[in-house]
Amino acid sequence: MEKFEGTVVDIIYSNDSNGYTVARLKIEDDKEIITGCMPGIASGENIEVEGSWNIHETYGRQFNVESYRVVMPSSISGILSFLSSGVITGVGEKMAKKITDKFGIQTLDIIQNSPEELLKIDGIGPKKLKPIIESYNENMGVKNVIVALSPFGVSPKLSMKIYKKYGMRSVDVVRSNPYQLIDDVVGIGFKLADEIAMNSGIEKDSKYRIEQGVMHVLKNAINSGHTFLPEEIVEKEAVNLLGVDMNFIDESIYELAIERKIIIEKYGDVNIIYLARYHRAEVDVCTNIIKLCGSQHRDVMIDIERELEEFQENENIFLANAQKQAVRAAFENGMMVLTGGPGTGKTTTINTIINLFKINNKKVLLAAPTGRAAKRMSETTGEESKTIHRLLEMAFDADDRVIFVKNEEEKIETDVIIVDEASMIDIFLMDSLLKAIDLNTRLILVGDADQLPSVGAGNTLRDIISSGVVTTIELTEIFRQAQESDIVVNAHRINKGLDVVANQKNSDFFFINRDSEEGIVNEIKSLVDGRLSSFYKIDSLKDVQVLSPMRKGGVGVQNLNTELQKVLNPHKNDRQEVEFMKRVFRVGDKVMQIKNNYSKKWEDEKSSEVGEGVYNGDIGYVYHIDKMNKSMYLLFDEHKIFKYKYDELDEVEHCFCTTVHKSQGSEFPVVIMPMYWGPPMLLSRNLLYTAVTRAKKLVVIVGMKKYLDYMISNNQNNDRYSNLGYKLSTFKINNIIE
Repeated sequence: MEKFEGTVVDIIYSNDSNGYTVARLKIEDDKEIITGCMPGIASGENIEVEGSWNIHETYGRQFNVESYRVVMPSSISGILSFLSSGVITGVGEKMAKKITDKFGIQTLDIIQNSPEELLKIDGIGPKKLKPIIESYNENMGVKNVIVALSPFGVSPKLSMKIYKKYGMRSVDVVRSNPYQLIDDVVGIGFKLADEIAMNSGIEKDSKYRIEQGVMHVLKNAINSGHTFLPEEIVEKEAVNLLGVDMNFIDESIYELAIERKIIIEKYGDVNIIYLARYHRAEVDVCTNIIKLCGSQHRDVMIDIERELEEFQENENIFLANAQKQAVRAAFENGMMVLTGGPGTGKTTTINTIINLFKINNKKVLLAAPTGRAAKRMSETTGEESKTIHRLLEMAFDADDRVIFVKNEEEKIETDVIIVDEASMIDIFLMDSLLKAIDLNTRLILVGDADQLPSVGAGNTLRDIISSGVVTTIELTEIFRQAQESDIVVNAHRINKGLDVVANQKNSDFFFINRDSEEGIVNEIKSLVDGRLSSFYKIDSLKDVQVLSPMRKGGVGVQNLNTELQKVLNPHKNDRQEVEFMKRVFRVGDKVMQIKNNYSKKWEDEKSSEVGEGVYNGDIGYVYHIDKMNKSMYLLFDEHKIFKYKYDELDEVEHCFCTTVHKSQGSEFPVVIMPMYWGPPMLLSRNLLYTAVTRAKKLVVIVGMKKYLDYMISNNQNNDRYSNLGYKLSTFKINNIIE
């Protein structure tokens, strides 16, 4: 990396929320563009930057700043230039000259350490002095923290977060107990806090260090989908992480249990350890499921057999025995699960259940875990469907934490709730949903337990099914029309661990062998760049979705998005584009919203109707870029236009390619999947199954057959430490229902 010093002559762009800045820096006789996290830098300041040069295809030569520090001016002329820049409220050119004439080279020391001396300057009284001091402290505070924390390996971006939390106490907090940062500052984990602590001279066997180390092991388990870990694993991983004797670990576990930060539970002969809030969630989910299953539902007194026959005759449909059984169960139980693979008739069954309840004047609400899944449910049922978050009326508290208006105190008012794609529901979301459901309301969970489990912790749907407590109807019969699709056939073969059938005449499932990352990428680019569209009469941008198991690597999402942009939406002189955080957004790009934003406003470009809400997983396109106002307009749902300021673009990523996990709950006409080496946890059977079942018309897998075979055989990565199934099967209804 290179390092040099210069004077900031112009701030081109600055984001106050994350510190990202584009500025012009004077270096001797040259002026260069610098970009990076440089919170609060101002024109006239001298700074030393460290980083590397790159050539942007639109904006040319730029210097990417990895770290920086403010170099306070050491000459009177430099100090005068600094104060005259407007960096301090109430100090302009004339006042700056008065101050430097009075205090000379000591000016900045006076302002920082003896500001009352400024009262000796004509024109500065007590009323004017206060904003001068506040402005200087605010401007210099974060910079001083950045300088003080840089020896500990803390980046400017994280320093800014620390300063926002602690203000002028930042350095003292970091030096006295950096482990406090883990709980207080988003983005700081144990490893960084531990590095700071070691640099600060904190002992290896510090109580704070060991406790946070144990908590770190459990948090890592949560990130892997577990709700708990066996005590033996916690001890082993904590010893490896901390490098201390086992006695220290056991003592820390005991102390954390006394403080109720962790919960230790007996499971057979093994002690298992939870973070407290995950234990509470698991217990509450179990309790509320048992209550729902035990509640009496006699509010619909009908002849179900007769109504079923009439409905089938009126709608000209024929339900298989298992489908009829599912309809009966929906009326007879407070809670039930409907599960089954593709082509087994889940949609027809759901529609029958909805219509029969409506015929009997019952209010039915539909929901799904993601926006895409909710939209798809609306399309297949013809009824409104919401995300679970919207159903629960998500809001934010004073600390910007997610809360739900619908909860134990204010229940959802309806007779029936049907939730699709239930395999995606983690333990926390299920906990929130169940708490908001009245005992007189029926809950029907619909999902495919063989798909990927939730991104969050828990194996909720599988645990509910395996417990045997909740009435579960599994649809297994593949209907004749579905049998004609190799997509459906192969999905079921994959589930059974069998090799796929591909490349047959008139097939909708193909495998193309390529034995290198470069060969795979080039083949996928060729497929989307005309080959598929000319043969299948499809729109490559809208109808084709590339799904990768991983984000990094040659066939990962990041690289494939870069490569696919070149062929699907290449640079043109008349096509607007903007770079943000090393990503180039261009008019026409395919993008995905990656965070729920319920308050984001939209306007329908055709009807001028207005509304709000864009959801995690929604796919849209870059509609317009307004460089003057630093805004980008995105088009979702064909007609809804959303305005994003540049500093909101962290909610959006390119979507020429996305991960299989991000595709859950969605369907695409065509799915292309690269097949190459990756971490075994990502090359799993249920990930492959999930990817294949996203396609409606065509699947093309490009890569190496041995990794396809490996994914089909690798059925060991679904195992999660989750105790919901055991709790459900051992809890007694009489102990819960009063």
